[in-house]
Amino acid sequence: MSDFKDFIGSDKGPQCPRTYILALTDTLNVVSGKWKLPIIAALLRGVCRFKDLLDSTEKITPRMLSKELKELEMNSIVERKVYSQTPVLIEYRLTKSGKDIANVIDSMIDWGMVHRTQVITNSEAEKVN
Repeated sequence: MSDFKDFIGSDKGPQCPRTYILALTDTLNVVSGKWKLPIIAALLRGVCRFKDLLDSTEKITPRMLSKELKELEMNSIVERKVYSQTPVLIEYRLTKSGKDIANVIDSMIDWGMVHRTQVITNSEAEKVN
């Protein structure tokens, strides 16, 4: 577990270790973009076929879904399983790393809800003044 909080607000303290910066960069590379988190969220519910993911991820095009799934597979977040039958059946599931990212998503949701409330409160206070 990191101790990133030890480096926050300290001008005179030690520099944030390079490994933390690399880890943050890796995380952002995996989850960045408009569609990756919704795809991961859909797969957190269980195994899905391409059409299921297309239906559960509003407004994504088949081409973009395919691209995002390939990137998630390349980053070992999603596993693609092909069943040789007619027609070919392809299923997508999260790897262990993909399932572990649920904690990151939960933290992002918690932060986002607090942040949104603060922004709305500040905006309403500015309107009054």
